[in-house]
Amino acid sequence: MLRTLHRRPRLRLALLLAAPLAWLIVAYLGALAALFLSAFWTTDPFTSDVVRTWTLANFREVLTTSVYWHVALRTLGTALAVTAVDIVVAFPIAFWTARVAAPRHRNLLVVAVLTPLWASYLVKAYAWRTLLSTGGPLDWALKPLGLSGPGYGLPAVIIVLAYLWLPYMILPIHAGLANLPDDVLDAAADLGARTWRTFRTVVLPLVLPSVAAGSVFTFSLSLGDYIAVQIVGGKTQLIGNAIYSDVTLDLPLAAALGTIPVAVVVLYLLAIRRSGALDSL
Repeated sequence: MLRTLHRRPRLRLALLLAAPLAWLIVAYLGALAALFLSAFWTTDPFTSDVVRTWTLANFREVLTTSVYWHVALRTLGTALAVTAVDIVVAFPIAFWTARVAAPRHRNLLVVAVLTPLWASYLVKAYAWRTLLSTGGPLDWALKPLGLSGPGYGLPAVIIVLAYLWLPYMILPIHAGLANLPDDVLDAAADLGARTWRTFRTVVLPLVLPSVAAGSVFTFSLSLGDYIAVQIVGGKTQLIGNAIYSDVTLDLPLAAALGTIPVAVVVLYLLAIRRSGALDSL
């Protein structure tokens, strides 16, 4: 048996991957299959019990009801805004940790970036709720400037989600910048390129796959989040909240709504595949 495995590396690899692939198929793809399947069912209007009768009514309602379209577009805009904020904030941090900081400090800085991930999601979200509250610390700090905090609402949701997913953007950009050849930057300097032009024509094109890889996390996680919206969103409703509110009353309709973020993420992955971002994950 050992000789057979030694002579056949593909068989050895298949045996090693069999268990995790089986778990992926059963737990993840199986759950998605159950989601799509239940979206074609209906609900008894009196008992709210699921009736396994095939129908396209749920998809018709999702596609023709303006409220769901507005919620979906608001969710998409929020996910894009969170991704844009994280790119702007993450790039200078990643550049410092990868190119400016002393080599002996870089590992410590990466650990510092990862540290917020060790804290509870709810602890961080409720901490931001306190910061953004009316009369809270943010209002107190901005009061001398004649300003006030955003309070609860869509801007607060974008701020909190951008904070929560920021490490997922910093790490890929850090890896891309760390692998950037020094000779390329030296050549740009020798040719007379200034800082901004070097960044625009040399650094950014080479690190763009890493940026796109980080956006996969920030975009997809923001697209399906509903807890932060519940905590700091005020009256704001995103698609995750719409699904959550429909789960107990109309499970098939909630499943039909759930296909929207899945479809958007699949299209997003297909759109960035050519950039090489998936190789940077």
